Amino acid sequence: MKIVVFTGNQPRHFSLAERLNKIADRLSVFSEVSTFSPGMKEGVFRASPVMQRYFKEVVVAERERFGEPRLSPFGSRVLPMSAGELNSLPASAYLEAVEEADLIIVFGASYIKQPLVDLLVDKKAINIHLGVSPYYRGSSCNFWALYDKHPEMVGATIHYLSKGLDSGPMLFHCLPQPSKERDSFFLGMMAVEAALRGLISNVESGEIFKMEPAVQDKNKEMRYSCGRDFTDEIAEEYLANRLTLGEIKKGLEKRNMIKYLRPYILEE
Repeated sequence: MKIVVFTGNQPRHFSLAERLNKIADRLSVFSEVSTFSPGMKEGVFRASPVMQRYFKEVVVAERERFGEPRLSPFGSRVLPMSAGELNSLPASAYLEAVEEADLIIVFGASYIKQPLVDLLVDKKAINIHLGVSPYYRGSSCNFWALYDKHPEMVGATIHYLSKGLDSGPMLFHCLPQPSKERDSFFLGMMAVEAALRGLISNVESGEIFKMEPAVQDKNKEMRYSCGRDFTDEIAEEYLANRLTLGEIKKGLEKRNMIKYLRPYILEE
């Protein structure tokens, strides 16, 4: 199987590529590079003392789950670029790989525009959305679910890529295990782990190619978030009022499973 991935360069993105590399006959990785020190250095997020405190916790949780930044084992089929540069690539950089691909996955890449998005939509590219659609859509959805005191809405959605943000037809949801007591930062990383395992499992079994997609119902939307909504003030409030382990566990245990599509629940 020939697989193409459009992703980032953080350990969670790298972990997906490592897993896909084990099941692919050929893996092509288009990697947008951002800082390994968010909050300290300007990048996708601003640098400030509160962002430094917030992302220190994110980094600790991510590296506990997905390891440290490391060298790529994929040979020469990796094309790195600056964050946000994906839409500036000439078609010659990706056309052959995309046209020959049996499976295309988007995870953590910047917003993809024409003409690349048209090609990816035609090829039925699959997007990993870190958030439970259609309830939470946009940017940093699992953060906002926890900010809103809805830990049961922390998870991921595997759906077809669309021209609109996080609006493509859904295949299934991925959820952290409800019996585990996790702090809010580690819970978010367990949602990523659920997404990676759920995706790989359904690709290996071939089930992902048989699933009937479900159209997203915008009437169920609880919050649509933008990057500019995540301010220093919001991050400070979140850190000061984060959910306790007991509140997280209680929230996960009260999940209404009817809300989720073919839920893949992480077991550890």
